[in-house]
Formats: sequence, C-alpha cells, structure tokens
Amino acid sequence: MHRVGSAGNTSNSVRPRKEKRLTYVLNDADDTKHCAGVNCVTVLKSSSSKSDYLFTGSRDGTLKRWAVSEDSASCSATFESHVDWVNDAVLAGDNTLVSCSSDTTLKTWDSLSDGTCTRTLRQHSDYVTCLAAAERNSNIIASCGLGGEVFIWDIEAALTPVSKASDTTEDEYSNGVGGSGNSLPMTSLRPISSSNSITSHNTQSHGYAPTAAKGHKESAYALAMNETGSVLVSGGTEKVVRVWDPRSGSKTMKLRGHTDNIRALLLDSTGRFCLSGSSDSMIRLWDLGQQRCVHSYAVHTDSVWTLASTPTFSHVYSGGRDLSLYLTDLATRESVLLCSKEHPIIQLALHDDSIWAATTDSSVDRWSADGRNPEKVFEKGGSFLAGNLSFSRARVSLEGSTPVPVHREPTLTIPGTPAIVQHEILNNKRHVLTKDTAGSVKLWEITKGVIVEDYGKVAFDEKKEQLFEMVSIPSWFTVDTRLGCLSVHLDTPQCFSAEMYSADLSIPGKAEDDKVNLARETLKGLLIHWLSKKKHRVGSQASSNGEVLPGKDITSRSLSNSRVEVDGNAENDSIYPPFEFSTASPPSILTEGSQGGPWRKKTTDLDGREDEKDFPWWCLDCVLHNRLPPRENTKCSFYLHPSEGNACQILTQGKLSAPRILRIHKVVNYVLEKMVLDKPLDNLNPEGTFAPGLGGGPLQHSALGDGSFRSGTKPWVKSRNTIEILCNNQVLSPEMSLATVRAYIWKKPEDLILNYRIIQGK
Repeated sequence: MHRVGSAGNTSNSVRPRKEKRLTYVLNDADDTKHCAGVNCVTVLKSSSSKSDYLFTGSRDGTLKRWAVSEDSASCSATFESHVDWVNDAVLAGDNTLVSCSSDTTLKTWDSLSDGTCTRTLRQHSDYVTCLAAAERNSNIIASCGLGGEVFIWDIEAALTPVSKASDTTEDEYSNGVGGSGNSLPMTSLRPISSSNSITSHNTQSHGYAPTAAKGHKESAYALAMNETGSVLVSGGTEKVVRVWDPRSGSKTMKLRGHTDNIRALLLDSTGRFCLSGSSDSMIRLWDLGQQRCVHSYAVHTDSVWTLASTPTFSHVYSGGRDLSLYLTDLATRESVLLCSKEHPIIQLALHDDSIWAATTDSSVDRWSADGRNPEKVFEKGGSFLAGNLSFSRARVSLEGSTPVPVHREPTLTIPGTPAIVQHEILNNKRHVLTKDTAGSVKLWEITKGVIVEDYGKVAFDEKKEQLFEMVSIPSWFTVDTRLGCLSVHLDTPQCFSAEMYSADLSIPGKAEDDKVNLARETLKGLLIHWLSKKKHRVGSQASSNGEVLPGKDITSRSLSNSRVEVDGNAENDSIYPPFEFSTASPPSILTEGSQGGPWRKKTTDLDGREDEKDFPWWCLDCVLHNRLPPRENTKCSFYLHPSEGNACQILTQGKLSAPRILRIHKVVNYVLEKMVLDKPLDNLNPEGTFAPGLGGGPLQHSALGDGSFRSGTKPWVKSRNTIEILCNNQVLSPEMSLATVRAYIWKKPEDLILNYRIIQGK
C-alpha cells in the first residue's frame, strides 16, 4: 500500500483545492473484466445446486461477482461506488458483502443484487487496508487502516435506521448516488476521543458508531478474527501482533518476534493459535494461551502477504512478493511449492479442493490445492523442510536449490484487461497516448472517451514523437492511471481555459468562427443522460402537481462568492459529435458535492435526482445555466510592425490584443483590410488579389478579435501578391494560432512581436 494521491478522494488530495473536483473514468469496452490488480477474493458457497460465487475487489475501484462452475466463470454483477482502490472484502450477515477502500470508507452491499450499495461507513481517517469477519457471529466485522485505527462493527446495527430524523439526514446525504437508483445512507460521525483506549458512541443524531480499539501508533495492515468473534488480532508497521477482545475493544496482549511489517494474520476456529506473515519473509505460529511463538517457518524468499489455512488449521497456504504459492504442514514443517506466478500474490481464498489467487495483475487464477486432503500434494514429491531462520531459506535459494512447482497451469483463469501504466497528454489537449501492461500503445480521445487508434506493441516514445503537433492549447485537464484506466480530472477554473474554433473540431452546421469551450462541451456530453432524466423527473412532478416547477438553481452561497461569465453562444440541449460519449461503455463519474462525501457512478446510471449536494456547484452552473467562471490568459498581447526592408505602411503604433486561438490568417486579413481602408498601395496588383469578403468600417487598434471579421471569411489562400507574417524572421503558417507562435517561435516572456511584409507575385 503506497501513500499516493487518490484518483477521486478529494479529502486526501496532495494539494488543497478550494472547489470540489469532477473526475470521469474512461472504462474499457469489456466492462465485465477488471482493469487493474486484484486486491481481494472471497467465496460465497451456494446452499442449493446453483453455482458458487466468487467476489473480487480491484485497484480499479470496483468489485465483481462471478458465477463459478467447474470450467468457467462469468461476471454476473459489478459493484461500483468506491472512488479509489478496493483493498479487501468479506461476507457478513445475511448475504451482506462488506468492502473497504483507499477512499477511507467501508461500504455494504447486497451481495446477490445487481450492484446495490446499501450503506457507506465513514470512520477511518486514512486508507482502510483490511477487514476481518467472524464466520459464526456473522454480524461482527473489524477494519483497520493506515491511520492506525482498528474498529469493530456490528453490521446489523450499522444497517438499521436509528430514527426518522436520522433517516432524513442520511437520505439527504445519499441522494441516490451510491447505488443503482437507490438511496445510499451514510454514517458521518465525530472523531473518537484519543484519551481512552476504547470508546464507543451511539448518538441518535448521527446513527450507529463502531467500537474503537486503540493501541496502534502506526499503520495497521492485517486483521484476523476467530469463528465466534471472541478474539481479534491485528498487525502492521510496528512489527508486533496485538490481541484484542472485540466484544469490549480492550487489549489483551502484544506479541513480539517479527523484524519487519506484519502483512497477514490467521486465527484458528477457537482463537488459541495465530499465524502471522511478515515482510521479513517469515511465517510464525503463536500460541495465544502461552503468549509466545511456538514455531517459525522460513518458506518464502521475500515478503509474505497472504495466508489461508485448511479447515483443521493443520496446513497453511502462503503467497507474497516472491511470486510463489506454498503449502506448509504446520506440524512436520514440510513445505511444497504449489505454483509460481508472474506477479506478486496479494490474497488467497480456499474453495473446496481449489484455491483462488489474486495478484497485482488484473486476472485471477484458480489452482488445484487439495484443500480437504492436503497430504495428497506432498505425495507428488518436491517438498522441502522449512527452516526456522529467514536467512536459511535465502541461502538455499542462492545455492540454486529452487523447488519445482507442483502445478504449471491453473485449472481456471478469469482474465482481466491489461492496466494502463504509461500515458502522455498530446499537444492538441484532446488526445492521450497510453501504454498498458501488455505493451499495447493506444490513442484515446478524452472528449468522447473512445480509443481512436490501437497501434499494437510499438515503441511508446517513438509513437509520441510521430504524433507531435505544433499547437499550443492551455492545459484544461489532468490525467492519472492509478485505477488502471484513464481518470480525467477537471478543476475549476483551469478546466475552462481551453477553446477551439468549431471549424477545427469539424462541427457540422456551426459557424466556423464560433468558439467552443472544451470543458463545457465535455461536461454536457458526460451529463446528457442525467440532464434528460432530471427534466423528465421535474416534468413528471409538475404534471402530477398541476404546476410548472422551475429547475433548482445553484446555491446563493456559491454564486455570491464567484463571478461568472454567461456563454451566450452555448446551446444547452445539443451535444456536438466530438463530445458524444459511448452508451455501450459509458464513463464513470467520480466527484463530491456539498454533502455526503465522494461517490462514483456510471453516467448512464444517474437518475436525475442528483443535485448540488452531489455535484460540484460549478459543474451544474455550467451545464444548467451556461455560466462559466472568469478565466485568465484567454488573450494574447502583441505588436504588429512592418518587416525591415519592405515597403509597407505602418498600420499601428500601439499594442494589439486578440484571443489566444486567433489564427495567423486572421492577422493577414487585418493587415490587408487596414491597408485597403486607410491607404491603398499603388504598387500592388489592383485585381483583387486580397482575401475577399472583408467587411468595411473602422477597426479598433487596441483589440483584434473574432468580431473584427465577418463570420465565414474564407481561409487564407496565397495569391500572386500576398502578405506574410513573420516572427523572429520565420514565416508563419496561416493556420498557426497566436498561442502556438508564442510557445514555439517567440519563446520569450515579453509581448509577442509580429512583422508583416508584401510578397510580389510573378
């Protein structure tokens, strides 16, 4: 678990932001697959003849339910609400799935639903790393995280509404953003007091509060609970195993022996024996009754990240950073290498005679494990005796005595989508070049959320150079690939800084000189389904009440503190082709409003009930009212002088100002019009070789903008006698923008200086 900025968790942002961020995640066309490493696996056994279910939680922020048979696995549901990595998941209560995430929350789900989140539990101050459940006391679970907190939850109590007043508050907080059209209540609790080792709150106004077990001074990574929920163990970066009574939250003992972080824990059904796996590569067996380590096993050559035991606690399966899955007999110390993977093993889950292995890869494998009769594995040979010191295993490895794996291939693989690991935003600020773990290089258009081109396995840097364009457009978005896919972040007011002419976007039926704000049109494309459903919902309410209900305006607080610009050219209901997102694989929104915390949902699943409690106010102000915040650096100042040695009149002595996106051919037109209106030149060809269609009338020397010329002015075409614009003695292409000239030709902080000259035709 690395401490990095979250894709959607604004509370853990690396830098402070005054306004809430809106992020959209571009999903793969095959949404039934994970697109990042799988952090957790858990099995739900079917009580009937139906298929068993496997639940997987991924670094892509989603959980998936798989219907598993002997030779196949099919995705039957995707659980989407977390805004960061899903780190662990357990089954509790009556078919309740509980997950935890780096977004600092726990979420509960109806495991047999189509992906409905039933509650968001907010108590941790940092990433939540691990969960533990009591199999026979199925309502009790525990959670721990990087904040050093350990909480014990009664899931039944957490899911029970406390009072009508509390229900109202929770419904307002949820507003349906977390589930599939259902309200998503949330707990929002005051911090636990640090003066006591255990504190429990049960405030009616705030709903259920968990029991806090205090003692960790640093991050906690591992938890385990026995079947009845009478013993809880935890471990982390302090290198000790802490033992708790989860019924009261009190500490009972502390066990020392490991020399590095504790990453995995297991308890037997009685709570007498505990297994621990550590970054020191050792597995230790503890007798809690004697409060000491009774055995240590040097099996791995690197960090041990996960443990799973047979039902009788006689054998342990272990995996970790050394890419290996071992089976060890705890009594005889005999170990065997079951298989070797290409990626570190993060979590294991026994399933009858098989074992599921989750790794840093997006796929999940099932291996033969003989879980009900593990002695069979040792009969196949290749076993070795586990030492009791970590360096003994390392020495054996260095001597070349690497065990031969029992299995070469898994019995079943659930494939994933290769995660994106490298990206580059191209100069046109609409395309992003990516490379995934399979080495495939692709070009994405982020204003549509589609792959424009799949180049296959080519050199990333070479392809980036081939796609280079000499254009300068303000950076209006940022991108990260923390979730294994492209997450595009929009922050106000920076996101509204980029504009393009409609002609450059090939928008049919729109005047070619009309300016298009890229962020505004992207937001419209993202929220078109929400807007349609919102209008339908408002219309239905108005019809049922026999009145017309106006759309809800943005809060007065937001508008009073911010100046806005109304985009008069915007058409609120139309979506231009360059901004049409796919409905087959729609993007997901990750954002946060004024209440309830961050949330995630597919754009096509928005039901129209979401408002400023769920969305950033500036986003709704843009989409609903065409209002944009004030923007900086939209103009470019420059001087326009005749070129040395060229017989041209001096048109202006002052500084000119124009939009950054203004093309050089517009400057040429300006020069021509000034010459024609102010002082026609006799030595130029009088046959109308200048750009036709220029409007008459005086022009302002102080401001050169789109309004200086009539819409529909033809692009600059060279004629026999032409005007050339130069910068630093370099002739500029008529299609260059002022911003491009400043960035690539001028390259100075001072105001831009352009020169013009007349080229006589032959």
